[in-house]
Amino acid sequence: MRAFVAVELPEDVVTAVEDFLEPRREGVASRREWRWTRREHLHLTLAFLPDLEEWREEELVEEGQRYAARHRPLDLRLAGAGAFPSPGSARVLWAGVDEGEPGTLATWAAGLRAVASHAGVRVDGTRFTPHVTLARAVGRPHPAGHLLQALDTLHTPSWRVDDLALVASHLGQGPRGTPRYEVRHRWTVGAAGTPA
Repeated sequence: MRAFVAVELPEDVVTAVEDFLEPRREGVASRREWRWTRREHLHLTLAFLPDLEEWREEELVEEGQRYAARHRPLDLRLAGAGAFPSPGSARVLWAGVDEGEPGTLATWAAGLRAVASHAGVRVDGTRFTPHVTLARAVGRPHPAGHLLQALDTLHTPSWRVDDLALVASHLGQGPRGTPRYEVRHRWTVGAAGTPA
């Protein structure tokens, strides 16, 4: 199955993102250059697992929980924006992430990718940049400087990450041919009752 390990956004943060994006989406909707991320798809990917074999899932779940238990919860908020691969030729528009402890998400991403590899799961991904995908270009890449100026003012409430999710992505099974996400497991970050 196609899957990923992610930090999920709480409902108040999703609502803040949606409220912020609504007038900005309307400003570019007529050009049909961007496909905006559905609210239920907003998340922060730490490890992408393009072909998680079901028989390896149990070991991944066990090792993932041990990994998560060794770390402390983390405070995050979304702030600012960027584009991949560049603002002048963008395929993806994204919201930036402010970490209470800079570098922690990169450490988590590297650790979870190692956990998956150790469990025999193939991991895809390049250099990790903490982000939440807001939109993808339709067709070819598009210049996005004007949009990034508007998106760069995004700031959401902060939230505490005290669990991580292993999510299956069922391509084409959601509304209008989008993926359908299924949380397969949640890993608790830190031991119960441990202060952050």
